[in-house]
Amino acid sequence: MSSPTPVLDATPVETKPTIGFIGLGNMGSGMTRNLQTAGFPLVVTDLRRESAAGLIAGGAQWAESPRAVAEASDLVITMLPTPKHVEAVASGPDGLVAGLPDGGTWIDMSTSVPEVLDRVRAATAGRGLHLLDAPVSGMSVGAANGMLQIFVGGDADDVERLRPVFEAMGDPERILHVGHHGAGYAVKLMINQLWFSHLVATAEVLSVGVAAGVDLDVLRNALVASPANSTFVSRDVLSILDDGDYDEGFAIALACKDLGLSIDLARSVGMPVELSSLVEQIFRRARARYGDSAGEMTPVRLYEELLGRELRREVAA
Repeated sequence: MSSPTPVLDATPVETKPTIGFIGLGNMGSGMTRNLQTAGFPLVVTDLRRESAAGLIAGGAQWAESPRAVAEASDLVITMLPTPKHVEAVASGPDGLVAGLPDGGTWIDMSTSVPEVLDRVRAATAGRGLHLLDAPVSGMSVGAANGMLQIFVGGDADDVERLRPVFEAMGDPERILHVGHHGAGYAVKLMINQLWFSHLVATAEVLSVGVAAGVDLDVLRNALVASPANSTFVSRDVLSILDDGDYDEGFAIALACKDLGLSIDLARSVGMPVELSSLVEQIFRRARARYGDSAGEMTPVRLYEELLGRELRREVAA
């Protein structure tokens, strides 16, 4: 008597979409590593092929152009320095838009402006493309450890469909659908603007207090315990006070770019932003003095020079 034929499980194995990723800098390198760790097949490109060496060793494919990335992927993510870079990668015969199939998906996670994707929507009307803006906060550390905060502008159905992709790169509790197309860009720019304003205000307050004879650690502890506390005072400034680290992982040239974009956004909606404009000028003065590659927190050094000493806590042995 023959043995019964075994019944095979006919349930299909879920396959993850292939993600095309353009931009493997300080942020994109960490984001792609986390996508790869989560099991997403990758197709990548960058100005520097060597930046993809580790990803390729892990199974990622290299593509020679943004168009080739889009043609080989189920969805495309861009993480680029400026709106001009985003537009350059998107447009032209070798651009990613030319490679997207009708109904395809592009998520721009750069700090950019709504006009870039608006122009793409106008030029591709009728193709059914799914375009989302999803900029991030968390700096290169958050990108590396997969704990970015992500602000998504776009259709709610697309946000939910793509949530597993976002969760591979960000903190699931801080992936926020913030509204319509362009809202992600706007939220990110406003967060940056407020953080930069906190930085300048904190540098001023600490420098004045120390000049008046107050112990730096005592002053900061008082601020933390007060209604004037902020995340910058309680956490972020410690990289300077304890380690002299002005965050060179994010260059002040890029910080000035972000400040300029937020001022432009304010101008486009008719809002006066006198304080933000002053903060931008302080950052530009620090950039002129210390160079484009200085860390984004380098404006604190302007106040340290006026004070005649570095703002450093005495760490107990």
